[in-house]
Amino acid sequence: MPHTYIERIGSHVGEQVTIKGWLHNRRSSGKIHFLVVRDGTGFIQVVMGKSDVGEEVFRRADHLGQETSLIVTGIVRADARAPGGYELTASNLDVVGVAHDYPITPKEHGVDYLMDRRHLWIRAERQAAILRVRHEVINAVRDFFNADGFILADTPIFTPAACEGTTTLFPVPYFEDTTAYLTQSGQLYNEANAMALGKVYCFGPTFRAEKSKTRRHLTEFWMVEPEMAYADLGDVILLAERLVSAVVARVLDRRATELKVLERDTSKLDHVHPPFPRLHYDEAAKILIEKGRPFEVGGDLGGTDETVLSEQFDRPVCVTHYPAAVKAFYMKPDPEQTDRALCVDVLAPEGYGEIIGGGQRLDDYELLVRRINEHNLPPEAFEWYLDLRRYGTVPHGGFGMGIERAVAWICGLEHVRETIPYPRMLYRLYP
Repeated sequence: MPHTYIERIGSHVGEQVTIKGWLHNRRSSGKIHFLVVRDGTGFIQVVMGKSDVGEEVFRRADHLGQETSLIVTGIVRADARAPGGYELTASNLDVVGVAHDYPITPKEHGVDYLMDRRHLWIRAERQAAILRVRHEVINAVRDFFNADGFILADTPIFTPAACEGTTTLFPVPYFEDTTAYLTQSGQLYNEANAMALGKVYCFGPTFRAEKSKTRRHLTEFWMVEPEMAYADLGDVILLAERLVSAVVARVLDRRATELKVLERDTSKLDHVHPPFPRLHYDEAAKILIEKGRPFEVGGDLGGTDETVLSEQFDRPVCVTHYPAAVKAFYMKPDPEQTDRALCVDVLAPEGYGEIIGGGQRLDDYELLVRRINEHNLPPEAFEWYLDLRRYGTVPHGGFGMGIERAVAWICGLEHVRETIPYPRMLYRLYP
């Protein structure tokens, strides 16, 4: 049976349509049932009068439980008072699958209760809105890079060595001669891709085994990582600005309904366009100290430090030139200040912290060998990576943007766990 999706219902005013979905809510008033039906694309109120459908069909809706699956046929009416501006006057209803005692009710539930039932919680209007925004963010990212001449060149999930640090790896004891690890980042392989293709990006899941339980951390998350040959730190920052601005503009344009469901104050996103403010690490440290933060100069920024800094601006801020000691082995040192790295973190406003981290890569062979040794990394695992410096090394750079953190910021969420269908955290592997 052909049917119409709720998101397209506005083009069928005055027509008879069939909707296939689930019962979200119901109430009755005498000889009229009011059924709120969802189909994955939206929600619509179905008005069912006994005189319109007859005694038998009306009785089918008398005691339907939440999330009962059903097929409804009726005439589409425009109604400014209805959610979405339309409602359906029913002429028929068929029950497909009866649901009883649905465990997630309109009453308040604790987070752990809801997370244990995440496979059902994602049916809720708010959760579905978040996942549709996530979809839009991912599409916007892909469209941005594809239109800008970048080539998608995906990188392996199994890697022989660490990219960010050896203490946050998930080992996979499968391969006969060695232990593999779930990737922390596709960056090292992406550098090789850039030497072949010029401008590339990879987009996929990454894994961090750090024992973090903050609202910004997941053990499995998705990251997009562009890399450019013949690029310096300035090029990296400009690309990051353009990407973030394009993604935010796309969501504002295409997901206004979802942002309204989330009660997002979109005026706070209207300022997100280039140029972003730039802060040298030393300037950032000075601001933190002036604000009374117990910040130790020379150390990395903590979550609260990032919040304090980002609160000074109405759009993301780019913090550059961190101490090389707190950054990864592949970061290129500033020739004019060798204890500093040519790096950038993009901090989202409103306390959401780092959404992008990147910079210029170390392109000097001898120095890269020294940095690998200083970080106690196995040199044999990086022989292929050193080949990039042996055979035609060039200045190059890129960054990684975490999708979940970006979605949390754009949606105005308290915790990243709602930004992915099935979050994996330190104490969360179910469902």
